[in-house]
Amino acid sequence: MIELEAGDAFVTVAPADGGRVAQIQVGELSLLKDDRSGGPMTWGSYPMAPWAGRVRRGRFSFDGATHHLPINLEPHAIHGTVFTADWEVVDAGRDYCELRTPLTWALGGTAHQHLALDEHGLTCILSVYAVQQPMPAVIGWHPCFRKPLQADLEFEAMHVRDDEYIAIAQQVAPKPHPWDDCFVRPTAPVRLHQPGLTLTIDSDCDHWVVYDEPDDVTCVEPQSGPPDAFTIGGAARLEPGELLQRRMTLRWGR
Repeated sequence: MIELEAGDAFVTVAPADGGRVAQIQVGELSLLKDDRSGGPMTWGSYPMAPWAGRVRRGRFSFDGATHHLPINLEPHAIHGTVFTADWEVVDAGRDYCELRTPLTWALGGTAHQHLALDEHGLTCILSVYAVQQPMPAVIGWHPCFRKPLQADLEFEAMHVRDDEYIAIAQQVAPKPHPWDDCFVRPTAPVRLHQPGLTLTIDSDCDHWVVYDEPDDVTCVEPQSGPPDAFTIGGAARLEPGELLQRRMTLRWGR
């Protein structure tokens, strides 16, 4: 476990548990769900690569070939390969760390994380690299926040979700909560209000999945493309030597 500290903020990072941020403590307040009993999809804040969200039935086509991914949420593949990987620690200091891991799928590649903490927030930079062959890629984060007192989650549109619980390309005006849906174009800062603290989630990603159905957690997941982007569009194409990189910043204030 890596421990980062800045001001009254304390962050633990778990390289062997998917390279995830296990907990963010600001003063006496813990921001993330850290109960591991529900499995690796349900706790901390973990990176998603080389895809984010669901891939329909774990199947997609790329450059004329059909690829099959392991089914880890029946009947679909979800959240990529790295959130259960054992990440190598490249470097670490009092308030930062760098991690990397190979992408364990047929198209190869590697993933890299840089996490930097200061007294006002945590910045996460995630990159994936194509190595020996071209590959599609979608990356993002899946932070499992403890249920806030109030959430400011305002978006211009959302992807329609079909009967297989998969986002399709069609977009409509946002529907009422609860959500397990993908949104685009925030119309105001994305914020969660905890007792005595406001958390602002900022990213250069252009898609946001919000999962607020449970009573104890709200997940706000910035992604570089929508779920099933390998099929409906929105994935990056990487040639050998190219990378896809995105940033998520969590800023807090009292």
